[in-house]
Amino acid sequence: MTIVESILSVLRHFGWWDILDVLIVAVAIYEILKLIRGTRAVQMGLGAGLLVLLFYLSRWGHLETVNWLIRNMVGYLVFALIVLFQADIRRALAHFGRTPFGSYFGRTQRAEETIEEVVVAAGMLSTQRVGCIIAIERSIGLRNYIEGGIPLDATITYDLLVTIFRPGTPLHDGAVIIQGERVAAAACFLPLTVNPRVSKDFGTRHRAAIGLTEETDAVTVIVSEETGRISLALDGGIESGLTTDALRARLHELLTGRHEAREQPRPSYE
Repeated sequence: MTIVESILSVLRHFGWWDILDVLIVAVAIYEILKLIRGTRAVQMGLGAGLLVLLFYLSRWGHLETVNWLIRNMVGYLVFALIVLFQADIRRALAHFGRTPFGSYFGRTQRAEETIEEVVVAAGMLSTQRVGCIIAIERSIGLRNYIEGGIPLDATITYDLLVTIFRPGTPLHDGAVIIQGERVAAAACFLPLTVNPRVSKDFGTRHRAAIGLTEETDAVTVIVSEETGRISLALDGGIESGLTTDALRARLHELLTGRHEAREQPRPSYE
């Protein structure tokens, strides 16, 4: 009952300023987790957590040597972390210094530039009947697939995309993954769908695109090598026979939230 009474006592004195205090801390933690997601800082954070756990275990178990060692290492670790993560610290401070509205418009503009480069590349590859698969990351990370490919971390341009998928080049097999406004990796292998409803007319490239969108919320653009047909895979379905204008409109709707006054094509399997 003592614990219950303590909780009730805290809640009775919990006001609006306390709610604001908690919200600020929650937002700060959320932004920090977003910044370190998929970076080496995650592993370093896990290591720091293990050290903290080991420190308390050493106090509880009276492991004096371990406790002394950890206490003396902490001061040096702080300086080591500042040196190792100076670039990440600058990026974090710059991120927190941006205004929400400026960040929103900046993301929208970058998304529009990415869409235009992808659409132009898909149109050129379609005309030349060169097969391609371009996956665009959204809220669910694609780092597992990025790590299985060839890392690029390059600016998105239609010249780069067309060159990657040119037959005979080392990177033309597999998918290109776009992360943010960068080409994260090429020659990435994606999971094939096992959905029996998928048309047998679709080859490995289309099945891989559908398989990725079954597991994530990524948007995948495919160009058929046999027909030059442009398709878009989303939510485990595929929209085939898109023109470059239709592809541009769909990507705008999916990546920027801009909906046009027209009937939405529904994902299909045929």
